Amino acid sequence: MPVAPSGEQIEIRFGEQRAVVVTVGGGLREYTVGGAAVLDGYAVDAMADGARCQTLVPWPNRVQDGKWTWHGDDRQLALTEPEQHNAIHGLVRWSVWRVDRHDEASATVVCTSYPQPGYAWPIEVRNTWTLGPDGLEAETTIVNLGDSPAPVACGFHPYLTVGTATVDDAILTIPGKTRILTGAQQIPTGRESVEGTDYDFRSPRRIGDLEIDHTYTDLQRDADGRARLRLAAPDGSRQVTAWIDEAFGYLEIYTGHTLPDPARRRQGLGVEPMSVPPSALVTGESLVELGPEESWQGHWGINPT
Repeated sequence: MPVAPSGEQIEIRFGEQRAVVVTVGGGLREYTVGGAAVLDGYAVDAMADGARCQTLVPWPNRVQDGKWTWHGDDRQLALTEPEQHNAIHGLVRWSVWRVDRHDEASATVVCTSYPQPGYAWPIEVRNTWTLGPDGLEAETTIVNLGDSPAPVACGFHPYLTVGTATVDDAILTIPGKTRILTGAQQIPTGRESVEGTDYDFRSPRRIGDLEIDHTYTDLQRDADGRARLRLAAPDGSRQVTAWIDEAFGYLEIYTGHTLPDPARRRQGLGVEPMSVPPSALVTGESLVELGPEESWQGHWGINPT
C-alpha cells in the first residue's frame, strides 16, 4: 500500500465519536460524530492543505521576513510562506511524530524537534488526543531538551463545520473584546475594540460574506477559566463549541477565503488556539521561556452538540 501523505492513521472512538490522529504534524485528519463532520478535514490520500489541525510549535502564525532577535543575537528562519516572505506556523507541522500510547478513546503522539537554522533549541512536543462524554480534548506538553533557556509558543489550526454549505450561513459567537489589526505580510499593526465594528461577535450572529483573518484577544472566560467559541447551524440543529484553557490567550479566526483551492474556500471556519499573538518571536509578547528540562502545557477541545 502507498504511504499516506499524513503518515500513520490512528483511529480513536467514543460512542458515536470518531477521530483520526496522524503522525505527520501530530494533529487530526478527521473528527466526526454519528458520521457527521465536526472538523472540515482532509482525505487520507491528501496533504493537510491550509494547515488543517496541524500543530504549530514553537510558534504559531507569522514572523515577518523570518527575522527575529533573541538575547541580542539576530536569527533567520526559513521562509515557509514565500508569497508573503514570512516564516509561518513553526517547525513541527510537517515532522514525523511517533506513537507513544494508543487505546480505544485516546492517542498520544510525540515529536522531537532538533535545532535548525533560526531556532537553536531541541524541544519535545507531546500531544494527547482524547474522546469522551464532553467531546474531544487535546493536551499539549512542550519540554526544553537543551542546556539553555528556550522561547516557546503553541498553536493549532482546526477548521470547524456545522454542516452548512459554506460558513456564510453559520451563526458565530466569539468571546473576544479586542481584534489585532494587521498590515503588509499580515503582521500586526495595532489593536482595536470590536465594539461597534463588523467583527464584534460577542453576541451570536450570522457570518455572512464577512472575510475574517484576525486574532481575537481579551477573551471572556467562564468560571472554569475556559474561553468558549460557538458555531451553530442557522436552524439550531447542530452546534460546535471550541474551548481553550488559560494557556491559550488568543484565538485566530479565519473564514478560509484565501485558501489556494477555490473549492475549499469558506467550507470550514478556522478557529486557531494560540498561546501568543502573531509575531511573538519578534515582540516577545506572551512568549514562554523554558529553562532546561522545564515544560509548558496547554489544553483545548471541541464539544459537538
